[in-house]
Amino acid sequence: MTYQTLNISIVGALATVTLDRPDVRNAFNETTIAELARAFTELGRYATVHAIVLAAHGPAFCAGADLNWMKKMAGYTHAENQADALHLAQMLRTIYLCPKPVVAKVQGDCYAGGMGLVAACDIVVAAEEVNFCLSEVKLGLIPATISPYVIKAMGENAARRYFLTAERFSAQEGHRIGLVHELVKADALDAKVAEIVKALCHNSPHAVQLAKVLVRDMAGQPVSDALLLDSAERIAHIRASEQGREGVASFLEKRKPDWLGS
Repeated sequence: MTYQTLNISIVGALATVTLDRPDVRNAFNETTIAELARAFTELGRYATVHAIVLAAHGPAFCAGADLNWMKKMAGYTHAENQADALHLAQMLRTIYLCPKPVVAKVQGDCYAGGMGLVAACDIVVAAEEVNFCLSEVKLGLIPATISPYVIKAMGENAARRYFLTAERFSAQEGHRIGLVHELVKADALDAKVAEIVKALCHNSPHAVQLAKVLVRDMAGQPVSDALLLDSAERIAHIRASEQGREGVASFLEKRKPDWLGS
């Protein structure tokens, strides 16, 4: 896989996707958007990859949209703007729906569209010094394409404030409102991400994939008879699966499951 704006590495069961435009604070343009969509599509199909880390090179995680890209957009027609925005929306959905668990390693400030990248991930680990900002309304815009993921991550109540005020807020505040799962000192960021990745890679890859789908499908649903039947069907299906049978057998036999190797 060859990329202009990303660095991709695969070590064992872990793939790392690194935003690699530090000279523009990892702001994204149409190339970055296309490459992120391609990277997560391809890595999602790799049987040997059990987890993906989304990271960034340089002092900032992502400053949102690249200025040169924004200049181009200023001359777009409505149809061109809609098509351009749809590419960003589809890229975020690709990350959100990736069959592999995705961990965001946020080492630096994260603004505007960058928050969409973080919110589309499953687990977010941030350094204490990081600042976040949904700055769109300062420019007369709205965070439309990132809103489905950011609202899910921080909740409607927090979104009401930060979508409207464009205030910069700390990683501590991000942790308080639920956007950030783990908050650590900068020099402990790598170790905390490695700890979480180790936990992810220890588990059944098939079960982790279905657990991701389970959360998406069950969130916000009424506890109806149909939901009970659905949940029962899901556990019945996975109990009979190859990894389901192997996981239970290895537990009862006090040995490692085969997905961990010998």
